[in-house]
Amino acid sequence: MYITSFQVRDFRNLAHVELEPCKGVNVVFGENGQGKTNLLEGIWLFTGCRSFRGADVSEMVMQGKAKAVLDARFVSNGWEQNARLELEEKRALTLGGFAQETPRRMLGVFPAVAFTPGTLALVQGGPGERRRFLDVALSMLTPAYAVRLSKYLKALAQRGALLRQPDPPEDLLDTWDAALAREAADISAARLRYMKELIPRAGEFYAGISGGREALGLEFKMSGIGYNEETPPTEETYLAALRKSRKSDLRRQTTGLGPHRDDVTLTLDGRCAREFGSQGQQRTAALALKLAEAAMLSAITQERPVALLDDVLSELDARRQADLLHYLEGWQVFLTCCEPSHALHGSAGKVFCVEQGRVQIK
Repeated sequence: MYITSFQVRDFRNLAHVELEPCKGVNVVFGENGQGKTNLLEGIWLFTGCRSFRGADVSEMVMQGKAKAVLDARFVSNGWEQNARLELEEKRALTLGGFAQETPRRMLGVFPAVAFTPGTLALVQGGPGERRRFLDVALSMLTPAYAVRLSKYLKALAQRGALLRQPDPPEDLLDTWDAALAREAADISAARLRYMKELIPRAGEFYAGISGGREALGLEFKMSGIGYNEETPPTEETYLAALRKSRKSDLRRQTTGLGPHRDDVTLTLDGRCAREFGSQGQQRTAALALKLAEAAMLSAITQERPVALLDDVLSELDARRQADLLHYLEGWQVFLTCCEPSHALHGSAGKVFCVEQGRVQIK
């Protein structure tokens, strides 16, 4: 998988950008606030996922403009494709010249992995950050997962609205319990399968980057229900658990168990990485998770995803920078930095300078 051309109009501070990246390392440099991250964010949107900054569509349209337009030509699954995203009140996708019902159509078509300063939140942040990591990764691998998750969250919202009513009808609660249980079983099974493969890969990457000074441990914790790696909870198991917790859920006016409360714990030599890990150890753990995600995406789809590295190398020492680029050798990489000399390390590619929203090749 690689991008052959990328064009942007009126996206954030990028009025008009056209670039033809190389298949290898593409360095995007410039001072802070010039538009480097905006460029990577625009590329990421073609995955079918929302902004890695969590931005709404309106925030991504240049001030004073009605809409933003992004075009990409790329080679995926052995053939060249083209896609256009128009950002106005919502995102509109055209793929191969045909309008698509939803930008989620790009899931699995345009694989990419983003390494950003926010990646550290996988270790330092709350459970929601790690659930989002799982959900994005699984949606890339299996677009149907994103559909299931959307159905689950809608059912969760409906059940929550009922729980907040003074005397909610039992039959309606039964209906939404059944809907939640059905989607929860599929989501949990997918997350368990994914984590079973991710855990050893992440441990290997951590050992490689850290020089084996300590061991990274990962554990998937499913909320409020019994399970094991070989036997995921079934629809019937979830349904029974939801009915058993109904009284406490009514009292608290919220659903207390299910995939929306799952978490992944990270340890270093058995100690909580969030509480006891140094800044460098936490950053290495987050990078190991993302590298494991990229490796799994590549192995399962037989495509090397585009790697987006936003101001990540500056936070690593020279050896860790070299290790990271070594792991991504043969991939199309876009990396941002302030000084290109700090990022190249002899890896030939294209270099682009970003200044006040304008991009020029150097």
